[in-house]
Amino acid sequence: MAVRDRLKGLTANDAEVLRLIGSHMGRLASRDLKARCADGSKHSGEKWAARKRAVTVLSSSRWAGTVTKASHDQWGLARRCQATYIQGLEAGVGMLRHRLSLPLGQRGSKRTPGGYRSRREWHAKSRRLALLEARHEAAVADWRTGRVRVTRGGRRLLNSRHRLADVQLTETQWRERWEAQRWFLQADGESGKRYGNETIRVTPEGEVSIKLPAPLVGLANAPHGRYVLAARVRYAHRGTEWADRVEANRATAYRIHLDVTRGRWYLTASWQLTPTPAVPLEAALAHGVIGVDTNTDHLAAWRLDVHGNPIGNPRHFLYDLSGGARHRDAQIRHALTQLLNWAKTCRVAAIAVEDLDFHAEKTREKHGRRKRFRQLISGLPTGRLRARLASMADATNVTVIAVDPSYTSRWGAQHWQKPLTSKTRKTTRHDAAAVAIGRRAQGHPIRRRATPPHDDRSDRRGHRTAQAPPDALGREEPRPRFPGPRTRCAPPGRGENAGDQRAPHRSGYAAEHGTWRQDPLPLSS
Repeated sequence: MAVRDRLKGLTANDAEVLRLIGSHMGRLASRDLKARCADGSKHSGEKWAARKRAVTVLSSSRWAGTVTKASHDQWGLARRCQATYIQGLEAGVGMLRHRLSLPLGQRGSKRTPGGYRSRREWHAKSRRLALLEARHEAAVADWRTGRVRVTRGGRRLLNSRHRLADVQLTETQWRERWEAQRWFLQADGESGKRYGNETIRVTPEGEVSIKLPAPLVGLANAPHGRYVLAARVRYAHRGTEWADRVEANRATAYRIHLDVTRGRWYLTASWQLTPTPAVPLEAALAHGVIGVDTNTDHLAAWRLDVHGNPIGNPRHFLYDLSGGARHRDAQIRHALTQLLNWAKTCRVAAIAVEDLDFHAEKTREKHGRRKRFRQLISGLPTGRLRARLASMADATNVTVIAVDPSYTSRWGAQHWQKPLTSKTRKTTRHDAAAVAIGRRAQGHPIRRRATPPHDDRSDRRGHRTAQAPPDALGREEPRPRFPGPRTRCAPPGRGENAGDQRAPHRSGYAAEHGTWRQDPLPLSS
């Protein structure tokens, strides 16, 4: 959980002290990150302790602990991103090798693309294969040695230095942003310490004081080498929860940063929430479930009862993902808030969503010419939606059930779209997919199979009475239609026995009993 408030009323001296602290600790953080990246996968506890001692001499023990932990977390994040990058390269290389091995113009299937259309395209893709193989080889070599590439301040801002005219910045403006991004003004919380943090301390009344690093102790205006800011903070969002933690001396982390564009200083407080115990699936589904289908511009939701039957009408929660990152995040949060409020109104304790992952589908090696389809799956907010929904549902005591997304849209449209459409309600494909998702979360089959009456089954209340077991292939498929009198799908005289009117009936007699003829050979002989 993180809340933020603006530091209003800062004096010029306060701003200068914050700049000095951020610049000094930023240099120490850069050195420590460089040392951590140099250790690579050979990092150990002894090396961590040596790095912390080196930072402690120029700051303090608590500052050093925060700096070294931040460096280790940054290295771990870069390591995970490196693994994802290697997986993407492997997927691209595998797809290129497959398509290059096929003859020119060969058609593909629904899941696997075919060969390339022309010799020219084949040659271009062969050159790209060589490029991806070289990148993959270099990435694997870095992975084995534990080498990562990290830019403090952001690689995007660093690259914008070479195109200042495009980003509409002067060199002075860019330099100011670059230095502000590389400052280090954050401190981890400590449970049991006064107000939950000894480095950046915030009282319940909003007074902010900072423990100055060793070279800047001369700037202190309070005892014990501390500097008290003239500004006061007051958190409007979750302020009561934050005040309770501070008064109980529970761990609370703080971060001070400068918004160069607006010229404003902000203080962000963050803490970890107590993990919520997992709810049994039976208890979560006791009052039904809400199936949610994720799309590029809206969430399609439908409420289902405990038997898997849709209740009421579907709901659509719209969002617009065409703006910047903050706008997109706000749109997702607004849509999820509406969804969770509707779930609480319906008294439903579970929401079923698809466990989507389009990492392998977004590569241009598989869908190179289908740009619109690639933009469609790239626009789905899968990662951000999953993280936001998990945190927001936890705060509202709503259980989130992730289901397999295979064939939910296809089977939903095939088996549920038409039956749920009426004169007053037009059911879309996405609404039907929401029903399929909810039924899969409840353990019900998605595909509908209508069972015929007992007297219309082939064996007179025989094997058709018991359905196929769950592990049987095709158990949800419609019954095959074999024309002929044995299946009672057609009267005698059709299908295979069209020319033989004496075809035996299931009763053992001829299909027609109007005439009788003796067998040409006596049975006695």
